[in-house]
Amino acid sequence: MVMGQKVPVERPRVRTTDDKEVRLGRHEMFHRGEPLTETVWEKLMLGLSTRRYGQAIRQFTEAYGLEKSAVSEHFVEASRAKLKEMMERRLDQTQLCALLIDATPFEGQQMVAALGIGQDGRKTILGIRQGATENATVVSELLSDLVSRGLDFTEPRLYILDGGKALTAAVKKYAGESAEIQRCQVHKRRNVLDHLTDEQKPAVAKKLNAAYALEDYAAAKQALNLLHRELMDLNPSAARSLGEGMEETLTVHRLHIPMQLRKTLASTNVIESAFSIVEQVCKNVKRWHGGDQRERWVGSGLLVAQKQFRRVTGYKQIPALIRELEALAPPKPEVAKRRKVS
Repeated sequence: MVMGQKVPVERPRVRTTDDKEVRLGRHEMFHRGEPLTETVWEKLMLGLSTRRYGQAIRQFTEAYGLEKSAVSEHFVEASRAKLKEMMERRLDQTQLCALLIDATPFEGQQMVAALGIGQDGRKTILGIRQGATENATVVSELLSDLVSRGLDFTEPRLYILDGGKALTAAVKKYAGESAEIQRCQVHKRRNVLDHLTDEQKPAVAKKLNAAYALEDYAAAKQALNLLHRELMDLNPSAARSLGEGMEETLTVHRLHIPMQLRKTLASTNVIESAFSIVEQVCKNVKRWHGGDQRERWVGSGLLVAQKQFRRVTGYKQIPALIRELEALAPPKPEVAKRRKVS
Protein backbone atom coordinates (compact mmCIF):
# COMPACT_ATOMS: atom_id res chain seq x y z
CA MET A 1 0.00 0.00 0.00
CA VAL A 2 1.68 3.22 -1.19
CA MET A 3 0.05 6.67 -1.27
CA GLY A 4 -3.43 5.21 -0.92
CA GLN A 5 -3.17 2.67 -3.73
CA LYS A 6 -2.20 -0.94 -4.09
CA VAL A 7 1.06 -1.47 -5.98
CA PRO A 8 2.41 -4.91 -7.02
CA VAL A 9 5.95 -5.68 -5.88
CA GLU A 10 8.17 -8.70 -6.33
CA ARG A 11 8.70 -10.54 -3.08
CA PRO A 12 11.85 -12.68 -2.78
CA ARG A 13 11.24 -16.08 -1.19
CA VAL A 14 13.79 -16.75 1.55
CA ARG A 15 13.87 -20.10 3.31
CA THR A 16 15.91 -21.56 6.13
CA THR A 17 17.91 -24.74 5.88
CA ASP A 18 14.95 -26.71 7.23
CA ASP A 19 12.69 -25.25 4.45
CA LYS A 20 10.78 -22.74 6.59
CA GLU A 21 9.94 -19.39 4.96
CA VAL A 22 11.54 -16.31 6.49
CA ARG A 23 9.32 -13.24 6.96
CA LEU A 24 10.89 -10.19 5.33
CA GLY A 25 10.83 -7.02 7.42
CA ARG A 26 10.47 -4.50 4.58
CA HIS A 27 7.68 -6.48 2.92
CA GLU A 28 5.83 -6.64 6.24
CA MET A 29 6.30 -2.89 6.60
CA PHE A 30 4.65 -2.29 3.22
CA HIS A 31 1.61 -4.25 4.42
CA ARG A 32 1.37 -1.99 7.45
CA GLY A 33 0.92 1.11 5.29
CA GLU A 34 -2.02 3.51 5.62
CA PRO A 35 -5.42 1.80 5.32
CA LEU A 36 -6.89 2.18 1.84
CA THR A 37 -10.41 2.62 3.22
CA GLU A 38 -9.32 5.65 5.26
CA THR A 39 -7.63 7.20 2.23
CA VAL A 40 -10.72 6.68 0.08
CA TRP A 41 -12.98 8.25 2.75
CA GLU A 42 -10.77 11.32 3.05
CA LYS A 43 -10.55 11.84 -0.73
CA LEU A 44 -14.32 11.50 -1.23
CA MET A 45 -14.97 13.92 1.62
CA LEU A 46 -12.82 16.44 -0.25
CA GLY A 47 -15.17 16.19 -3.22
CA LEU A 48 -13.50 13.55 -5.39
CA SER A 49 -16.01 11.24 -7.10
CA THR A 50 -15.66 7.47 -7.23
CA ARG A 51 -15.73 7.62 -11.04
CA ARG A 52 -12.69 9.88 -11.26
CA TYR A 53 -10.90 8.55 -8.22
CA GLY A 54 -8.35 6.41 -10.06
CA GLN A 55 -7.64 9.07 -12.66
CA ALA A 56 -7.04 11.70 -9.98
CA ILE A 57 -4.77 9.89 -7.54
CA ARG A 58 -2.96 7.28 -9.67
CA GLN A 59 0.75 7.70 -9.01
CA PHE A 60 1.97 4.37 -10.35
CA THR A 61 1.25 2.82 -13.75
CA GLU A 62 0.73 -0.62 -12.27
CA ALA A 63 -1.48 0.50 -9.37
CA TYR A 64 -4.75 -1.42 -9.08
CA GLY A 65 -7.89 -1.42 -6.94
CA LEU A 66 -8.82 2.10 -8.11
CA GLU A 67 -11.89 1.20 -10.17
CA LYS A 68 -15.20 2.86 -9.34
CA SER A 69 -16.69 -0.30 -7.82
CA ALA A 70 -13.63 -1.00 -5.68
CA VAL A 71 -13.46 2.59 -4.45
CA SER A 72 -17.18 2.50 -3.62
CA GLU A 73 -16.72 -0.68 -1.57
CA HIS A 74 -13.86 0.87 0.38
CA PHE A 75 -15.94 3.98 1.09
CA VAL A 76 -18.89 1.91 2.33
CA GLU A 77 -16.57 0.09 4.71
CA ALA A 78 -14.91 3.27 5.97
CA SER A 79 -18.09 5.34 6.33
CA ARG A 80 -19.89 2.49 8.09
CA ALA A 81 -17.02 2.18 10.59
CA LYS A 82 -16.96 5.93 11.25
CA LEU A 83 -20.75 6.05 11.71
CA LYS A 84 -20.56 3.14 14.15
CA GLU A 85 -17.79 4.83 16.12
CA MET A 86 -19.76 8.08 16.36
CA MET A 87 -23.03 6.39 17.31
CA GLU A 88 -21.44 4.17 19.98
CA ARG A 89 -19.05 6.65 21.59
CA ARG A 90 -19.58 6.77 25.36
CA LEU A 91 -20.86 10.05 26.82
CA ASP A 92 -20.44 9.35 30.55
CA GLN A 93 -17.80 12.04 31.00
CA THR A 94 -19.35 14.53 28.61
CA GLN A 95 -20.18 17.82 30.33
CA LEU A 96 -22.64 19.80 28.22
CA CYS A 97 -24.09 23.23 28.90
CA ALA A 98 -26.39 23.03 25.87
CA LEU A 99 -27.81 20.42 23.54
CA LEU A 100 -29.11 21.36 20.10
CA ILE A 101 -31.50 19.20 18.08
CA ASP A 102 -32.53 20.01 14.53
CA ALA A 103 -33.78 18.17 11.47
CA THR A 104 -33.32 18.74 7.76
CA PRO A 105 -35.01 17.14 4.74
CA PHE A 106 -32.51 14.98 2.92
CA GLU A 107 -33.39 13.13 -0.27
CA GLY A 108 -36.95 12.37 0.79
CA GLN A 109 -36.12 11.61 4.43
CA GLN A 110 -35.75 13.68 7.60
CA MET A 111 -32.30 13.52 9.18
CA VAL A 112 -32.39 14.53 12.85
CA ALA A 113 -29.08 15.47 14.46
CA ALA A 114 -28.04 16.18 18.05
CA LEU A 115 -25.10 18.46 18.77
CA GLY A 116 -23.65 19.19 22.18
CA ILE A 117 -21.88 22.32 23.38
CA GLY A 118 -19.42 21.50 26.14
CA GLN A 119 -18.77 23.62 29.18
CA ASP A 120 -15.52 24.63 27.47
CA GLY A 121 -17.43 25.89 24.41
CA ARG A 122 -16.44 23.05 22.10
CA LYS A 123 -19.05 21.49 19.80
CA THR A 124 -19.52 17.76 19.25
CA ILE A 125 -21.85 15.76 17.01
CA LEU A 126 -23.61 13.34 19.38
CA GLY A 127 -25.80 11.30 17.04
CA ILE A 128 -28.22 11.20 14.11
CA ARG A 129 -31.49 9.47 13.27
CA GLN A 130 -33.32 8.98 10.00
CA GLY A 131 -37.09 9.12 9.69
CA ALA A 132 -39.88 9.81 7.22
CA THR A 133 -40.90 12.84 9.29
CA GLU A 134 -39.64 14.83 12.25
CA ASN A 135 -41.84 13.04 14.79
CA ALA A 136 -41.62 12.33 18.51
CA THR A 137 -40.73 8.67 17.93
CA VAL A 138 -37.60 9.46 15.91
CA VAL A 139 -36.44 12.12 18.36
CA SER A 140 -37.19 9.89 21.36
CA GLU A 141 -35.09 7.10 19.86
CA LEU A 142 -32.21 9.55 19.38
CA LEU A 143 -32.44 10.77 22.98
CA SER A 144 -32.85 7.22 24.29
CA ASP A 145 -29.64 6.29 22.51
CA LEU A 146 -27.83 9.21 24.18
CA VAL A 147 -29.09 7.99 27.57
CA SER A 148 -27.88 4.44 26.89
CA ARG A 149 -24.45 5.85 26.02
CA GLY A 150 -24.21 7.61 29.37
CA LEU A 151 -25.51 11.16 28.85
CA ASP A 152 -27.07 12.39 32.10
CA PHE A 153 -30.36 14.19 31.41
CA THR A 154 -30.76 15.18 35.08
CA GLU A 155 -27.95 17.72 34.72
CA PRO A 156 -29.13 21.33 34.22
CA ARG A 157 -28.78 22.14 30.56
CA LEU A 158 -30.24 24.40 27.86
CA TYR A 159 -32.04 22.57 25.04
CA ILE A 160 -32.14 24.48 21.75
CA LEU A 161 -34.76 23.13 19.34
CA ASP A 162 -35.98 24.09 15.89
CA GLY A 163 -39.53 24.68 17.13
CA GLY A 164 -41.28 21.42 16.35
CA LYS A 165 -43.68 20.21 19.03
CA ALA A 166 -42.34 16.67 18.66
CA LEU A 167 -38.88 17.78 19.77
CA THR A 168 -40.19 19.62 22.81
CA ALA A 169 -42.29 16.63 23.90
CA ALA A 170 -39.35 14.24 23.48
CA VAL A 171 -36.95 16.44 25.45
CA LYS A 172 -39.40 16.85 28.34
CA LYS A 173 -39.89 13.09 28.38
CA TYR A 174 -36.20 12.55 29.19
CA ALA A 175 -35.14 15.79 30.87
CA GLY A 176 -38.38 16.50 32.74
CA GLU A 177 -40.85 19.34 32.67
CA SER A 178 -38.28 21.66 34.23
CA ALA A 179 -35.99 21.42 31.18
CA GLU A 180 -34.99 24.87 29.93
CA ILE A 181 -36.01 24.92 26.26
CA GLN A 182 -35.00 27.61 23.80
CA ARG A 183 -37.06 27.63 20.61
CA CYS A 184 -35.01 28.72 17.62
CA GLN A 185 -35.65 32.39 16.90
CA VAL A 186 -34.63 31.98 13.27
CA HIS A 187 -37.24 29.28 12.71
CA LYS A 188 -39.84 31.44 14.46
CA ARG A 189 -39.11 34.38 12.15
CA ARG A 190 -39.33 32.10 9.13
CA ASN A 191 -42.62 30.57 10.22
CA VAL A 192 -44.24 33.95 10.88
CA LEU A 193 -43.03 35.53 7.64
CA ASP A 194 -44.23 32.56 5.57
CA HIS A 195 -47.82 33.69 6.27
CA LEU A 196 -47.25 37.20 4.93
CA THR A 197 -47.12 38.78 1.51
CA ASP A 198 -43.86 40.08 0.07
CA GLU A 199 -45.00 43.64 0.80
CA GLN A 200 -45.70 42.86 4.46
CA LYS A 201 -42.57 40.85 5.23
CA PRO A 202 -39.91 43.61 5.53
CA ALA A 203 -41.75 45.64 8.19
CA VAL A 204 -42.66 42.58 10.28
CA ALA A 205 -39.15 41.12 9.97
CA LYS A 206 -37.67 44.42 11.17
CA LYS A 207 -39.91 44.42 14.26
CA LEU A 208 -39.14 40.76 15.02
CA ASN A 209 -35.41 41.38 14.76
CA ALA A 210 -35.67 44.46 16.98
CA ALA A 211 -37.64 42.56 19.64
CA TYR A 212 -35.19 39.66 19.81
CA ALA A 213 -32.24 42.07 19.84
CA LEU A 214 -33.45 43.66 23.10
CA GLU A 215 -31.34 42.63 26.08
CA ASP A 216 -34.05 42.84 28.73
CA TYR A 217 -36.53 39.94 28.93
CA ALA A 218 -39.55 42.08 29.90
CA ALA A 219 -38.88 44.58 27.11
CA ALA A 220 -38.48 41.83 24.51
CA LYS A 221 -41.69 40.14 25.62
CA GLN A 222 -43.59 43.42 25.54
CA ALA A 223 -42.35 44.11 21.99
CA LEU A 224 -43.44 40.66 20.80
CA ASN A 225 -46.86 41.02 22.45
CA LEU A 226 -47.32 44.35 20.71
CA LEU A 227 -46.38 42.81 17.37
CA HIS A 228 -48.76 39.93 18.06
CA ARG A 229 -51.65 42.38 18.47
CA GLU A 230 -50.70 44.15 15.24
CA LEU A 231 -50.57 40.86 13.37
CA MET A 232 -54.04 39.92 14.59
CA ASP A 233 -55.35 42.80 12.47
CA LEU A 234 -52.96 42.19 9.60
CA ASN A 235 -52.89 38.40 9.35
CA PRO A 236 -54.36 36.23 12.15
CA SER A 237 -52.49 33.14 10.92
CA ALA A 238 -49.17 34.94 11.27
CA ALA A 239 -50.24 36.12 14.74
CA ARG A 240 -51.05 32.57 15.83
CA SER A 241 -47.69 31.39 14.51
CA LEU A 242 -45.92 34.05 16.56
CA GLY A 243 -47.96 33.30 19.68
CA GLU A 244 -47.32 29.54 19.56
CA GLY A 245 -44.34 28.87 21.83
CA MET A 246 -43.40 32.56 21.94
CA GLU A 247 -42.31 32.33 25.58
CA GLU A 248 -39.81 29.61 24.75
CA THR A 249 -38.16 31.81 22.12
CA LEU A 250 -37.21 34.17 24.98
CA THR A 251 -35.54 31.61 27.27
CA VAL A 252 -32.08 33.05 26.57
CA HIS A 253 -33.45 36.46 27.64
CA ARG A 254 -35.08 35.07 30.78
CA LEU A 255 -31.84 33.34 31.79
CA HIS A 256 -29.94 36.63 31.46
CA ILE A 257 -27.40 35.04 29.12
CA PRO A 258 -24.79 37.64 28.05
CA MET A 259 -25.41 39.04 24.58
CA GLN A 260 -22.35 37.54 22.89
CA LEU A 261 -23.21 34.00 23.95
CA ARG A 262 -26.93 34.63 23.45
CA LYS A 263 -26.44 35.06 19.70
CA THR A 264 -25.12 31.50 19.55
CA LEU A 265 -27.72 29.90 21.81
CA ALA A 266 -30.81 31.69 20.45
CA SER A 267 -31.00 29.51 17.33
CA THR A 268 -30.00 26.17 15.82
CA ASN A 269 -27.71 27.86 13.28
CA VAL A 270 -24.77 25.83 14.58
CA ILE A 271 -26.35 22.60 13.31
CA GLU A 272 -27.66 24.21 10.13
CA SER A 273 -24.15 25.34 9.21
CA ALA A 274 -23.00 21.75 9.72
CA PHE A 275 -25.82 20.52 7.47
CA SER A 276 -24.63 22.92 4.76
CA ILE A 277 -21.28 21.12 4.79
CA VAL A 278 -23.15 17.80 4.49
CA GLU A 279 -24.80 19.12 1.32
CA GLN A 280 -21.39 19.96 -0.14
CA VAL A 281 -20.00 16.54 0.76
CA CYS A 282 -22.97 14.72 -0.80
CA LYS A 283 -23.16 16.68 -4.05
CA ASN A 284 -21.41 13.93 -6.05
CA VAL A 285 -23.96 11.26 -5.08
CA LYS A 286 -26.26 10.83 -8.09
CA ARG A 287 -28.42 7.93 -6.97
CA TRP A 288 -29.73 7.20 -3.50
CA HIS A 289 -30.67 3.75 -2.34
CA GLY A 290 -32.20 2.22 0.77
CA GLY A 291 -30.31 0.77 3.70
CA ASP A 292 -27.80 2.90 5.57
CA GLN A 293 -26.57 4.97 2.62
CA ARG A 294 -28.12 8.24 3.82
CA GLU A 295 -26.95 7.71 7.40
CA ARG A 296 -23.41 6.94 6.24
CA TRP A 297 -23.13 9.98 3.99
CA VAL A 298 -24.81 12.40 6.41
CA GLY A 299 -22.75 11.03 9.30
CA SER A 300 -19.55 11.40 7.27
CA GLY A 301 -20.48 14.96 6.31
CA LEU A 302 -21.16 15.89 9.93
CA LEU A 303 -17.78 14.47 10.95
CA VAL A 304 -16.14 16.63 8.29
CA ALA A 305 -18.02 19.61 9.72
CA GLN A 306 -16.91 18.67 13.23
CA LYS A 307 -13.26 18.88 12.18
CA GLN A 308 -13.90 22.51 11.24
CA PHE A 309 -15.72 23.41 14.45
CA ARG A 310 -14.35 26.16 16.64
CA ARG A 311 -15.43 27.13 20.11
CA VAL A 312 -18.76 28.91 20.16
CA THR A 313 -18.77 32.69 20.15
CA GLY A 314 -18.88 33.93 23.73
CA TYR A 315 -17.68 30.66 25.27
CA LYS A 316 -16.02 32.57 28.11
CA GLN A 317 -19.53 33.54 29.26
CA ILE A 318 -20.67 29.92 29.67
CA PRO A 319 -20.08 29.91 33.47
CA ALA A 320 -22.79 32.60 33.75
CA LEU A 321 -25.20 30.32 31.87
CA ILE A 322 -24.36 27.38 34.11
CA ARG A 323 -25.00 29.43 37.25
CA GLU A 324 -28.44 30.46 35.98
CA LEU A 325 -29.33 26.88 35.05
CA GLU A 326 -28.22 25.53 38.42
CA ALA A 327 -30.21 28.18 40.27
CA LEU A 328 -33.41 27.16 38.45
CA ALA A 329 -32.84 23.40 38.48
CA PRO A 330 -34.86 21.36 41.00
CA PRO A 331 -32.80 19.34 43.50
CA LYS A 332 -32.02 15.78 42.47
CA PRO A 333 -34.07 13.10 44.28
CA GLU A 334 -31.16 11.77 46.32
CA VAL A 335 -30.20 15.29 47.43
CA ALA A 336 -33.77 16.03 48.50
CA LYS A 337 -33.88 12.77 50.43
CA ARG A 338 -30.72 13.55 52.37
CA ARG A 339 -32.05 16.97 53.28
CA LYS A 340 -35.27 15.45 54.58
CA VAL A 341 -33.38 12.95 56.75
CA SER A 342 -31.10 15.61 58.18
